[in-house]
Amino acid sequence: MRDRVRTADGRHLMVERFGDPHGKPVFLLHGTPGSRLGPAPRGMVLYQRRTQLIAYDRPGYGGSDRRPGRTVADGVADVAAIADALGLDTFAVAGRSGGAPHALACAALLPGRVTRTAALVGLAPWDADGLDWFDGMTASNVREFTTAAVDPEEWIARLVPRAAGIRKDPKRLLDELRRELTESDKKIVADAGLRLMLEANFREGLRTSADGWIDDVFALCSPWGFDPADITCPVLLWHGEQDGFSPVAHSRWLARRIPGATATIEPAAAHFAALDALPRILTWLLRGGAIRG
Repeated sequence: MRDRVRTADGRHLMVERFGDPHGKPVFLLHGTPGSRLGPAPRGMVLYQRRTQLIAYDRPGYGGSDRRPGRTVADGVADVAAIADALGLDTFAVAGRSGGAPHALACAALLPGRVTRTAALVGLAPWDADGLDWFDGMTASNVREFTTAAVDPEEWIARLVPRAAGIRKDPKRLLDELRRELTESDKKIVADAGLRLMLEANFREGLRTSADGWIDDVFALCSPWGFDPADITCPVLLWHGEQDGFSPVAHSRWLARRIPGATATIEPAAAHFAALDALPRILTWLLRGGAIRG
């Protein structure tokens, strides 16, 4: 089910709902780049768990209006606007990769509404004290984040034509990433069904421009606008030990920072293994308990 939600400042957000329309609500915040059509558990999985999954395009992606200069914390008002439009008082939130910091922002800044939060293969704050932010990160991500922070105009000039090429042929991004994928991740993205979902996700996210991707990266390499230490709801941090796109040290830093957070580190897993973990994550978000392999 598709919805178009208007925010208090007049922007529109494109929202997609999956699964049981009467089920317990869970927001799923997409990666970078991405869209509301990103990989998600199948309908049968959602109905079995009596879950209504809510995804939306962050500003600048897909069908959502841009919000230039947005911070990670700014995304909280958009989630709240969607929840209000859908009549949801409380809800759980999960975020994967670039969506993980935005999920933590919801936990910190909506303490009365967010019941549980899961951050999968996420990043720590750019200014995280005591963390070597780039240690263990793939060369391509080090280059992109460094250039975006040091010479944003040069980075935008490079990204815009790259995004246009991916928009025309979404397989191109997977081909680019393949050079730095672990063997376990290569097996995961080799699945034909998953590749189709990823391609649809990238195509929709970049359908109108590279703006969402640009603003996401600037938000991630700037102050987030909240302190993870302020989070009071239960938090699960899931990470693959072999992840090079978002190094596992980031989740370990967050686990030390967030009171009572549970960190689940999979020794043989990498970045895309988070997609396989989503059904188990949903079970934890709705019922608690341990996350098992």
